[in-house]
Amino acid sequence: MIRAHILVCGGTGCTSNKSLEIIEELKKQIQEKGLSEEVQVVTTGCFGLCAKGPIMVIYPEGAFYHSVTKADVSEIIDEHIIKGRIVKRLLHVEEDTKDVVLSLNETEFLKKQVRVALRNCGVIDPENIDEYIGKDGYQAIGKILTEKMAPQDVIKIIKDSGLRGRGGAGFPTGMKWDFASRSVNDVKYVCCNADEGDPGAFMDRSVLEGDPHVVIEAMTIAGYAIGAHQGYVYIRAEYPIAVKRLGIAIKQAREYGLLGKNIMESGFDFDIDIRLGSGAFVCGEETALMTSIEGFRGEPHPRPPFPAVKGLFQKPTILNNVETYANIPQIIRNGAEWFNQMGTEKSKGTKVFALGGNIVNTGLVEIPMGTTLREVVYDIGGGIPNGRKFKAAQTGGPSGGCIPAEHIDIPIDYDNLISIGSMMGSGGLIVMDDSKCMVDIAKFFLEFTVDESCGKCTPCRIGIRRLLEMLTKVTDGTATMEDLDKMEELCYYIKDNSLCGLGQTAPNPVLSTLRYFRNEYEAHVKEKRCPAGVCKKLISYVIDPEKCKGCTLCARNCPAGAISGEVRKPHVIDKSKCVKCGVCMDNCKFGAISKK
Repeated sequence: MIRAHILVCGGTGCTSNKSLEIIEELKKQIQEKGLSEEVQVVTTGCFGLCAKGPIMVIYPEGAFYHSVTKADVSEIIDEHIIKGRIVKRLLHVEEDTKDVVLSLNETEFLKKQVRVALRNCGVIDPENIDEYIGKDGYQAIGKILTEKMAPQDVIKIIKDSGLRGRGGAGFPTGMKWDFASRSVNDVKYVCCNADEGDPGAFMDRSVLEGDPHVVIEAMTIAGYAIGAHQGYVYIRAEYPIAVKRLGIAIKQAREYGLLGKNIMESGFDFDIDIRLGSGAFVCGEETALMTSIEGFRGEPHPRPPFPAVKGLFQKPTILNNVETYANIPQIIRNGAEWFNQMGTEKSKGTKVFALGGNIVNTGLVEIPMGTTLREVVYDIGGGIPNGRKFKAAQTGGPSGGCIPAEHIDIPIDYDNLISIGSMMGSGGLIVMDDSKCMVDIAKFFLEFTVDESCGKCTPCRIGIRRLLEMLTKVTDGTATMEDLDKMEELCYYIKDNSLCGLGQTAPNPVLSTLRYFRNEYEAHVKEKRCPAGVCKKLISYVIDPEKCKGCTLCARNCPAGAISGEVRKPHVIDKSKCVKCGVCMDNCKFGAISKK
């Protein structure tokens, strides 16, 4: 009889911190100590609190251990499993109160979260279909097929729920399904966008790593609703764990008769195949994604016709992202009213964010729509580290905008974010403290979109590159005030004339930072100064002769040989040689070097 379950995160974040070695050591010691019939080790997906990985949770106590290493395994087995004593040094300690927390659910990180899309992540073994079924898996498709629900009744539930696409644009999911359902054709397709190209975003990857069957079940439901019999999951090859687990899940579902011919003996046929992407950001756009599945270069096409009328292989197609699908089975099981009670009037349900940047609790969070940015940053995220102040948050990745401190109390939903010049996007949320240069941030995202532009249309191919050149002039200190006006004009031209969403939204980081941080742009232009001390061509390092002790540490560590001076005498920096890397300031123990 199993008396203890040891759950260990096997998601990408924790495996990069050697959680698989911890799992192997656990199994080895459990075997050696004759505990194999009493203790079961389970490899799960992401628990969410990535900053504390590798994470381990032991049931029935629910003890949440973090930052576990292979060397901790013996103590965990001997103390917790054999003697029943909690290993307190591995428990979570709240940053503010210094309270020791036993359960992950009791942490401030999880208290305000509501897990819908992530409900099984960190809870089940994603490579075991029985565990998904044990958590009500495949009940939704079972209900639809055994009760012989009409496709339009399924679509009505999704419509009434108010679910909007979680991939970025927020288009009503039920409406998209309805369009495809009404398109008359013998062949239709269901596609899943698991490409997830935003820098810092890993929501969809984590769902597929922790709960792949939920996407399979949801796509099957979508196929039934629109009259499709084939689905494709388009996933980037850089997600090897997700690809592996999804492949295992598809195989298991076929073996159980939950995919393929005559599902649940209902007469309904539906199957799913995987198609790997090569990491092109533009393939997150629906028509480019479908072109890539067809075996061609991933480039967008003009719309209309929309994919619901003419999509993959010129047939009616629906495309939703992983997070959108992860909501579907629960909506079918629990009803539309259950779902639309969460969230705001126009943005129902929850939203998953990959919380990163200058924040204590980096990781995955799932919050009801309408939760304020302040709650995310300070209550869930644990605030800004090192005593620094919140400056801005970037949502929507390269397609989004920066939310300044003045809007930190804004309720997060689709319409509110658009109203202040940002957007929901797929769910990246990067927090920035007061050490960041907002001009440099805009430049970072613009460099990304220049690299990722497919080059098909001139406004995007040429326009974004010209915009980057103008922005570089600002960070180099060679721009004029007239250049700022030209930049803004070019931003609107690119937005209005680009073929697809990549080009149409690429100027957003520039426009939002110009809107809220124009004083920083003007400091770069008028004063030839970067207020944050980030833009290299506008900063210099200076040694204070009164503070310098002549210890030579700075000179010995300077990679450019730009520092000279005798032992026990003040040193100097040759500005013509200085590469402005900051190594000298990092190594100075006397605070003699400053950045100006």
